[in-house]
Amino acid sequence: MNAHIELENKYLLLTPGPLSTSAGVRRVMQRDWCTWDKEYNGLVQDIRCRLTALATAQPEKYSAVLMQGSGSFSVEAVLGSAIPKSGKILIINNGAYGARMVQMARCLNIAAVELAYAETQAPDLQEIAAALADDSITHVSCVHCETTTGLLNPVQEIGRLVKAAGKVWIVDAMSSFGGVPMDIAELDIDFMISSANKCIQGVPGFGFIVAKREQLQACKGLARSVSLDLHDQWNTMEQQDGKWRFTSPTHVVRAFYQALLELEQEGGVAARHQRYFNNQQRLAAGMQALGFERVLDPAAPQSPIITTFLYPDEAGFSFQALYENLKQAGFVIYPGKVTDLNCFRIGNIGEVYLDDIERLLDAVRICRQTD
Repeated sequence: MNAHIELENKYLLLTPGPLSTSAGVRRVMQRDWCTWDKEYNGLVQDIRCRLTALATAQPEKYSAVLMQGSGSFSVEAVLGSAIPKSGKILIINNGAYGARMVQMARCLNIAAVELAYAETQAPDLQEIAAALADDSITHVSCVHCETTTGLLNPVQEIGRLVKAAGKVWIVDAMSSFGGVPMDIAELDIDFMISSANKCIQGVPGFGFIVAKREQLQACKGLARSVSLDLHDQWNTMEQQDGKWRFTSPTHVVRAFYQALLELEQEGGVAARHQRYFNNQQRLAAGMQALGFERVLDPAAPQSPIITTFLYPDEAGFSFQALYENLKQAGFVIYPGKVTDLNCFRIGNIGEVYLDDIERLLDAVRICRQTD
């Protein structure tokens, strides 16, 4: 027993999800739940209501549906359920997760047009407007926060173009929802997708979609998968008071409910965003002082979620050595995902505070001195 206790919280996850969770979130997973029980299904319904209220000041226009699996399962559920066989999607891709949507569309035999940009480049609004002149395009998708680099894409500006052209607007807000203020009704988003283990600070096991009710209804009969049938999942939860079609991750659901309560106690999305912003600003300044430059240009819209740093321009630097030394000091960071750059990433979401960032910077400083 003591060995297991010692392993708990051995290191802080400075990653964009899974992330370090609170003791309260971990504690509530010690109870078992029955998926058929009214108490559990009532919990699911409460979560769904809380999600729509978090997403918009006009929750009556929207509904939330939970989907088993990682966030990518929910992205694929939307793409595979919302686009008819006669439809075509424009996918704006400037990172690994935009690229994943392209891969999904091709696998599902969905007609797709890709607007591809460098992973460090914001999408070009004029190019998007030109692409939207294609009348055969019915849907448009984009990642809000590309954790490839930490770039925050201009979903408000893109959304205006999408809706002016009369298209359905799909936003992957996996790493931003709950940590970056937004109102999806004001942004006129049709489908917003996120995951339990991101800014709401739950644990991995399910994703969720907050979508316009009429768009969810329009998905009926379109799904290319049984397990990822978005309409069927939503309709079952609607008609059977929170019941999932198939076995749900009960402990994860309970942990997520606790995480929602803790988000409310913190002061909501605005307060959490401020904490993340403060973390990121201190991290970026501190790492720069230690010789690490950011991948993104200082003028680029940097999210408060994760920051990507270039390897220092010096002989003998080893990311693996840095990684292992930081892990021994109690921190886990991420390798880079930018195709043609030697870089690594440090996230600051989750149960992470300025004191933790200061401790990390001290640990990096020691690593630099011993290189």
